[in-house]
Amino acid sequence: MPDDSGTSNRAYGRTPFKRSRSHFTDRITADGRDGWPVAAGRYRLVVSRACPWASRAVISRRLLGLEDALPMAIADPIQDDRSWRFTLDPDGRDPVLGIRYLAEAYEAREPDHPGGVSVPAIVDVPSGKLVTNDYQQLTLDLATEWTALHRPGAPDLYPEAHRAEIDAVMDGVYRDVNNGVYRAGFATGQDEYEEAFGALFRRLDALSEHLSHRRYLVGDTLTEADIRLFTTLVRFDAVYHGHFKCNRFKLAEDPVLWAYARDLFQTPGFGDTVDFDHIKRHYYQVHTGINPTGIVPLGPDLSGWLTPHHREELGGRPFGDGTPPGPVRPAEEVPPRGRP
Repeated sequence: MPDDSGTSNRAYGRTPFKRSRSHFTDRITADGRDGWPVAAGRYRLVVSRACPWASRAVISRRLLGLEDALPMAIADPIQDDRSWRFTLDPDGRDPVLGIRYLAEAYEAREPDHPGGVSVPAIVDVPSGKLVTNDYQQLTLDLATEWTALHRPGAPDLYPEAHRAEIDAVMDGVYRDVNNGVYRAGFATGQDEYEEAFGALFRRLDALSEHLSHRRYLVGDTLTEADIRLFTTLVRFDAVYHGHFKCNRFKLAEDPVLWAYARDLFQTPGFGDTVDFDHIKRHYYQVHTGINPTGIVPLGPDLSGWLTPHHREELGGRPFGDGTPPGPVRPAEEVPPRGRP
């Protein structure tokens, strides 16, 4: 997660919530203008399935078919004082990078760097150095700079003709929804909380109205905008409604947003990357200032995610002229405990 949204086991909620900018903003591009050219197998994407910002990259990578070109490391959803760690791997080390903590790649790039240790992050395998933790730009570059390595039939997630509209939609979604749930959850005063709460649900109301007569946020195909909204919606009832006090309604109580989210969840590349076990354990066990007992709730019932949504009646083609991704690779399958 970006720097101040879950990077350590500190007690949250003592100071007003403010999300810092990514410190490492180098880009991996087709022409290598920042010194990091696109190259199959050179880099390693480090993610947490718990993190909505990292989940964007996981979904984009799968939709675009970059599994071979950009191998992925999955961090433990529970952090310690050094943040994201590779305790899910044998011997507690990433098998490719050989490190126990993502922080080691940060330190290799810049000792005593400012800010926290966040995911998603891309690490240069030969040097072991972090390349970027710019969660806003990273997925846009996967869609536009890595095209030579996309699978046949990969969708255009950031079509040039719609970029201005996509950017406008994503700006509002980021401010009021993606970041808004954190502003509400980590608020230190009633007024601060109510401001974030109001902006969040005004935006959700507007999105519900917008999606009541169209299948996707922009155009008639999936775009980056849908990915960014989905990663918050899929966590809404499981964590944000109760844990972050975003409780004017549950996602399942808004017919439009609930159907939209289920439509995406059942689209290859979306729901098959979601691990509800990692999500719940991270939020409820890491945010000790909000949930000091560390108790992880047993609910909600996840079976509704697989029920019919009927959104196809609105038209639209999820992959445009392309095709859906193939089956999830066995090594990247979400364990049964994390699935509906």
